[in-house]
Amino acid sequence: MTGCGQKTDNAAGATGGKANGEKLRIAMVVKSLGNGFFDAAHTGAKEAAAQLKDVEIIYTGPTTPSAEGQIEIVNSLISQKVDAIVISANDPNALVPIAKKAMQRGIKVVSFDSGLAQEGRLMHLTPSNPELIARKQLQMAASSIGGEGEIAILSASAQATNQNIWIDVMKTQLATPEFSKLKLVATTYGDDQSDKSYREAIGLLRSYPNLKAIIAPTTVGIVAASKAVVDENVVGKVFVTGLGLPSEMAGHVKSGAVKEFAIWNPIDLGYTATYAAYDFIKGAPDAKAGGKFAAGRMGNIAIDAKGEAAMAEPFTYNRDNVDKFAKIF
Repeated sequence: MTGCGQKTDNAAGATGGKANGEKLRIAMVVKSLGNGFFDAAHTGAKEAAAQLKDVEIIYTGPTTPSAEGQIEIVNSLISQKVDAIVISANDPNALVPIAKKAMQRGIKVVSFDSGLAQEGRLMHLTPSNPELIARKQLQMAASSIGGEGEIAILSASAQATNQNIWIDVMKTQLATPEFSKLKLVATTYGDDQSDKSYREAIGLLRSYPNLKAIIAPTTVGIVAASKAVVDENVVGKVFVTGLGLPSEMAGHVKSGAVKEFAIWNPIDLGYTATYAAYDFIKGAPDAKAGGKFAAGRMGNIAIDAKGEAAMAEPFTYNRDNVDKFAKIF
């Protein structure tokens, strides 16, 4: 295969996945090689394989993220007669024909992180769901400010579908007893541009003198808001939380602008996706739309009628663990 690499990891322990004693082969096809997020997912896949004992992981992907590169790789994996393909798709639709071909050959196809269209896979594993994502961000804001006070949201664009869903859920949850002492005073948009997000954060800090927290459900916005809190000399008075990358947030945690933030744990994502593929290979009776699959330390995870499963609430990062994960992604 041109433009791609492949790495096989043999799990320790007893064999027995096939009649001849060979291990089951699960191929993890990532968007591109050399990406810290997917390297971490590979770590999780290897952990799952070691626990399952009769699995080996083939880790592969194009050198640059493209649907064409992934199609070439999947075609090769079909020739190798792997048992399952777990893929984070560079294009949800362009990969459907080759994924269908794989399934017609008896290969179980599961997408994770970035999904394949429904007809191209047996299941898609999303990192979380809107309810869990919204609740986590409100919980972190409440924890940072002692459970009460004024908060604001700094989002990406006003048209960002996923973020608008999260914000709508947050507004609904603010009406519940758990968050009734939090008061949302503003929602603003930085269009996922660093400069605009920074200006919007400065505007929030200057317009609302009693503001205690800014929630930014965007990796660009959370960095910009954290910088604004430092530059406006309100560290300790206003706290920032939301969704961010450890590598970008470690310094802001150390500055005191951020107590904690969240994002999906890619190690857990790779681990859970491997367990899902394993249940499909084994023909577990509940491994189907409307069913569930067993995911080791992650517990049993439900699969909805569309064949989609949400892993867990976003993982929390703070002063205790941010440096460790900053080295990964």
